[in-house]
Amino acid sequence: CAKYNILVNAIAPGFFHTKFHTEKMGRNQEQLQERAKMIPLKRAGTTEELASTVMYLLSEGASYITGQVIAVSGGDWL
Repeated sequence: CAKYNILVNAIAPGFFHTKFHTEKMGRNQEQLQERAKMIPLKRAGTTEELASTVMYLLSEGASYITGQVIAVSGGDWL
């Protein structure tokens, strides 16, 4: 892909505050807070933070980044 100037990157999201956890997994607020305590930043990510990473990768500022997996996780799993 690089020889055709096609950039290929991935985002590995960590624990984000989404309806998945409440509606699909049935987690309550206490359970979500306990999970967030395990993250070094002590909170869940926001969809806006994830979208900002996507927007960066789409920008000219990321034109020399390829073949990377970018963790957006608040330091989770370090």
